[in-house]
Amino acid sequence: MADKKTTTKTTKVTKVAEEVKTIEQLRADLLAKQADQIALKRGHAAGEVANPRVLTSTRKEIARLHTAIRAAEIAGEKESK
Repeated sequence: MADKKTTTKTTKVTKVAEEVKTIEQLRADLLAKQADQIALKRGHAAGEVANPRVLTSTRKEIARLHTAIRAAEIAGEKESK
């Protein structure tokens, strides 16, 4: 009989979840990522981007930052009550 193959899945841990940052730091990171995204879009349109998947990962990082900012705002509202 054939042996069963066992595979293990690794989970991705985002940098945002590992580090504790203030809302101002998260917003600064967000602005930097958005500027990077604009530059990548221009480079992709010009054919200069070697790996177009970078666009997808940058967009997802921006969404994660938006989520982290909102979570921090909600936590701040709960503490003030």
